[in-house]
Amino acid sequence: MNTATAPSETPLTAVDRCDRCGAQAYLRVSLQAGGELLFCAHHAREHGDKLREIASHVHDETSKLADTPSAATETEA
Repeated sequence: MNTATAPSETPLTAVDRCDRCGAQAYLRVSLQAGGELLFCAHHAREHGDKLREIASHVHDETSKLADTPSAATETEA
């Protein structure tokens, strides 16, 4: 019987929180040993090299932080 599961590609949401500090998570790390960890962008950068050593899959959404919202128009403000 195969009990392995595919890495989660489900988009991260505001409900997903960093396992280190509780901030919004932008990185999901599936571990080779099983399980997964969530990290904010700050902790993903701080621990990135080590995480990639122990990861079987990394789902990185830190690029969302570079997206800038459009300015509100007068009717939206």
